[in-house]
Amino acid sequence: MNMNRNFVTIGAVAGAIGVGLGAFGAHSLSDLLAPDRFEVYQTGVEYLTLHAIMLFITGWVNHQRNERMFMYSGFGFILGMILFSGSLVVLAVANVRIMGAVAPIGGLCFIVGWLLLGWGAFRSIR
Repeated sequence: MNMNRNFVTIGAVAGAIGVGLGAFGAHSLSDLLAPDRFEVYQTGVEYLTLHAIMLFITGWVNHQRNERMFMYSGFGFILGMILFSGSLVVLAVANVRIMGAVAPIGGLCFIVGWLLLGWGAFRSIR
């Protein structure tokens, strides 16, 4: 299985989903959700979009450098997009309160992803 190709593809699809969710939020949800819930929604979409770009870049860089830490970083970004961004969107739209407890786990996945990305860069750039 070519994880670099998967990361680039998942990153591109997640980026498209982020843009779609952002447009949907701006045009359909901004008047329907309370301001605090809309802010939660926007945070989820922003983090999804940012990490979609990073996942794309991570796959591309790992294709060039073939560093195991980049692969682990990509998994952290994917888990973070699902757990953090996904939980915030569900919390904001459906008001499923348990999602508020899931978001910090996703945030930790993002942090680990970034640290692994940095470690991989440190190890592979000479």
